[in-house]
Formats: sequence, structure tokens, C-alpha cells
Amino acid sequence: METILFFKAALIGLSIAAPVGPIGLLCIQRTLAHGARVGFASGFGAATADACYGAVGAFGMSALIQAFVALATPLALAGALFIGWMGVQTWRAGPAGRAAGLDDEIRPGRAFASVFALTLTNPMTILSFIAVFAAIGGAAEPVFGDALVMVSGVFAGSALWWVTLALVVASARHKLGPGQMRVINRLAGGCLLGFASWQMVGLIAR
Repeated sequence: METILFFKAALIGLSIAAPVGPIGLLCIQRTLAHGARVGFASGFGAATADACYGAVGAFGMSALIQAFVALATPLALAGALFIGWMGVQTWRAGPAGRAAGLDDEIRPGRAFASVFALTLTNPMTILSFIAVFAAIGGAAEPVFGDALVMVSGVFAGSALWWVTLALVVASARHKLGPGQMRVINRLAGGCLLGFASWQMVGLIAR
């Protein structure tokens, strides 16, 4: 029974991670610019954040849920500004992935932390986890063992997606020349700025 629950949760984690948004775009650009290690680290940052939100939903932490929902607007604003800043840095990056004004290339630890923080700026993800976990868990009160299995499954499914994505993208990295990398950086930076602008407009329209 726990095995089935784990694979259900893994499918949830995979389905949450798979849609290409600002996080996916950033991981692809970082993999192309800095290599598979940085791509892995960025993806694991997103997977860890998903697991954290999954834990809040799976363990029924109502106080934290209410706090995150109350902070939805400030967190979304911080996320939009963060995405915009990353968009500018990506746009200004040279062919080797080095952004103007930075002394060295991004390190895996920094890549992990930045994407982890960015993913956490979407607190509404908690509501999705609550609804889905309630459906697959089948219990009003969370059972510790089942909740742990579900959180582990979410992390595994999300991590599987990011590992696969980084491997596929990294395989094409050495086929790109400096000019192509510059175009990719500009496109990725422009898209990130677009995501940031769209999120800001949504906040203003509320």
C-alpha cells in the first residue's frame, strides 16, 4: 500500500515540476551555460521546495498554511522581483554564461539556494498539495507514516524530472557555439523578464 502511495505522490511531483515555466527555463539556461552539475543543483532546489510545501500539506500544518496564504501577495511580489533580477542577469550573460558584473560563474550551492528561494515564493502551491494529498491519502487526519511517504514521493518525482531535463540539455551543450549561447541567454532573459512582468501585472490587477 505504501509503495502505491509513493508512486502516486511521485507522479504528483513529476506533474508539478514538468510544465515549463520560469524555473524550468532557468534550469535549462543554467545547464547550457554552466553544465549539468549546476543544472542538477538548480532542479534539486525546486524539488526540495516542492517537498517542503508537500510536507506542509501532507502533515496538515494548518497554522503554516494560513500564514503562507496570508503572505501570498508579498511572496508573489518578491518572486516577481527575483525573477526580474535573474532575467536581467541572464540577458547580460556572456557566451560562457558569465553575467556582467559577476566575478565568477555560478556555483552549485548558489544555484540550489536561488531556485529553492524562488520556488518558495509561490505559496499557493500548498493548496494544490492539500487537495491532492487529501484525495490520495483518504484520511481527514494525516498519518505520520503515510505523510512521510507522500513527501518522499513528491521529492523523488520532481527530482527525476530535473535530473532527466539536465541530462538531455547537457548532451547538447557542447554543440552550441558562442553566438548561439548568446542568443539563448538573451531569449531566456527576455522570457524571465516577461514572466516577472506578467506576475506584476496580475498583482496590480487584484
